Amino acid sequence: MINVVFLLLVFFLMPSQLAPPEPIEVTPPRATGEESTSAQVILFMGADGTLAFRDLTGAPAMTAFAEAAATADAPPLFRADAEAEAKAVARVLRDLAGRGLADVALVVAPE
Repeated sequence: MINVVFLLLVFFLMPSQLAPPEPIEVTPPRATGEESTSAQVILFMGADGTLAFRDLTGAPAMTAFAEAAATADAPPLFRADAEAEAKAVARVLRDLAGRGLADVALVVAPE
């Protein structure tokens, strides 16, 4: 019986994909169009304007994101909460452009 349980466990775990949890809860705005592509380099912005990248928050997150995005193969993504202020989102995008990242995609949820 134990062998069957282990076989079932292996059977269901093999196709699963383990991904690290998102550093902060983000609800992206909705938009129509094509589905987004997955990328390893994602900068998160919470509804209160908090920036997060991997395990960093605030200004260190912005710096680490810019460094990681500069060497990434896929285009970097910016995932802002739908409730975040437009001024804050624009400020972050302007700061990223000032750091040499002119091609950052804003993640939205499909309608």
